[in-house]
Amino acid sequence: MYYFIVNPSANRGHGGKVWKRLEHRLQHSGVEYEVMMTQAPGDAMIFAGRLAEGNIGPFTVVAVGGDGTVNEILNGLSFKEQITFGHVPTGVGNDFAKSLKLPRSPERCLKRILSSCRQIGLDYGVLSYENGSPAHRRFAVSSGLGFDAAVCHDLLNIRSKGRENHGRRRSYLPRSFVYVLLGLRQLLRAAPVRGYLLLDGTRKVEFNHIYFISAHIHPYEGGGFRFAPKADGSDGLLEVCVVHNSSKMGLIPVLVDAFLGKAGHHRGVRFYECREVRIHVDRPMPVHTDGENCYCQTDIHFRCIEKAIRMTV
Repeated sequence: MYYFIVNPSANRGHGGKVWKRLEHRLQHSGVEYEVMMTQAPGDAMIFAGRLAEGNIGPFTVVAVGGDGTVNEILNGLSFKEQITFGHVPTGVGNDFAKSLKLPRSPERCLKRILSSCRQIGLDYGVLSYENGSPAHRRFAVSSGLGFDAAVCHDLLNIRSKGRENHGRRRSYLPRSFVYVLLGLRQLLRAAPVRGYLLLDGTRKVEFNHIYFISAHIHPYEGGGFRFAPKADGSDGLLEVCVVHNSSKMGLIPVLVDAFLGKAGHHRGVRFYECREVRIHVDRPMPVHTDGENCYCQTDIHFRCIEKAIRMTV
């Protein structure tokens, strides 16, 4: 049984258009399927939770949307042996799909999912933090604190205003360009903090000028910024990127190389591999998971759950 959770609003309505083409193929394929269409943020997580609770026996959940849809489904599912995950990317950034080298053609993605020709075990990450009470959030691609999260928060605000002003004139600038513009604005505002990392509970590393820290399952985030070149989604490890520099201008070549997909070595950038990491900073900083808002925090914990997702690629 195939369950398609579709975000028709993904990429300014592109998700809905893609789904119409895919459903036409499904209707002629003879496979048993059901579709659930999201209407608001959080719907995909609710749908996935209902599927996980109500199903006995093997089934496949397919996310038709962007990285945000994947994140919501990941947080709604309770992964068991009989659940298989599939993805048809229709978002703007599609960092999850890019890291897995999924076909750009939605029809080819669907063909692979229906044939189950190749399945792999994928890791996912878990972010934990205190927000009045302990909170936990899974992530498929990356989670971060500081500058990159502040840009993600700005993007979410823009989307929220776009939904509120539905029907009015909308911006059609490419997301990567919007991300760069927001990044420049946040760069002007950015102020470093002091803090430390505790890697795998044994190694403590301190920094005086932290601009951001990101923990990665996959290499890309923010619509193609390659902040973690060695991240491998199936090795049971996080790749943690720490960007720290006494000069704000030192961030510019780091961001340019990440935008161009290069694995440049720069002063003030450190990489670590670990199964878990605790992070403390001396004042609250924005936090995100797969681009979703996790407010501002001073203490967070990342851990990697190894090969818990069975996925058709």
